[in-house]
Amino acid sequence: MPTETKTSEYNALTQGGALQLRPESGVLRMTGNDRIDFLQRMTTNDIGKLKPGYSTVTVLTSPVARVLFVFTVICQEEALLLLPAAGETTALGTHLRGQIFFMDNVNVEDAGQEFVRARLMGPEANAILTDAILADAMSAGSMITAVGISPPSSEEGAVAKHEGALFVSQQQYDLPGFELLLPRDQEQIWLDKLQAAGALLLEDDVAYTARRVELGRPLPGHEATEAYSPLEAGLAWTCAEDKGCYTGQEIIARQITYDKVTKTLVGLRSQIELTAGDPVAHNGRTVGTVTSTAISPTLDAPIALAIIKRPQNEPGTMLAVGDASVEVVALPIVG
Repeated sequence: MPTETKTSEYNALTQGGALQLRPESGVLRMTGNDRIDFLQRMTTNDIGKLKPGYSTVTVLTSPVARVLFVFTVICQEEALLLLPAAGETTALGTHLRGQIFFMDNVNVEDAGQEFVRARLMGPEANAILTDAILADAMSAGSMITAVGISPPSSEEGAVAKHEGALFVSQQQYDLPGFELLLPRDQEQIWLDKLQAAGALLLEDDVAYTARRVELGRPLPGHEATEAYSPLEAGLAWTCAEDKGCYTGQEIIARQITYDKVTKTLVGLRSQIELTAGDPVAHNGRTVGTVTSTAISPTLDAPIALAIIKRPQNEPGTMLAVGDASVEVVALPIVG
């Protein structure tokens, strides 16, 4: 159930900069001459267009176009780094290795011994990260080394590098900010520098979840699951329409071309706290499911994300969750 959000943490996410540790989020490294073609035929986004110093978010779908894995792909000169969702590193690595044909020059290895992951979020994330890098450079007497950009940029997908750390700009995926890959032996040094530059370290996920639900951002394990397609889960922007075939592509293409997406991600407002997994009904008939819940500090009211069938997904529609009346609202619920 949603719990009370710390005002300082919520303010950091909405007005300043907040730092979230991600110990359950790992890193995979994919090498081999066929690595780009391999991911291109496996996932929804156009990996073939990636250039070193940039990244993209892609979805690995089942043959019936359901979400299996959502992950970030970072393009480097000699490798691709893959950033799976929390707790999915081993499963994604195993799945990918199982799809390598004997003629594929592809290798997938766990790079978690090299990096730890964190995320820097909020409107001041770029300024905080820049200050932290400059402070580190000046203290070491070094120059900032950049891959694609220097200093860090908020351009979608851009990747900056400094002293072995990688900073991935992501404005569309997750909460807007930077996914951080910190050298394991420098983790505390970077955390200290980021906090000294103004980032507030989140003590739990309550404020993060409240802001994620307010913005309507889908998360693996909640909205992005095998129960839904990327189009239904709010990840249509990860599905390139002008690339070749990939697993599930024909179904996704038909849904886009013929307007056959029968359910979509929406926001809900309620007078009582809801629970993820609750069925949502219209005139006694189930039309969807609650996927994430929170208490909005801005609205001072319970809110939720849900995936709802058409036409009951239209803003203003009144639905029921148990005995509670809920209203469908457009995303973001709070901008």
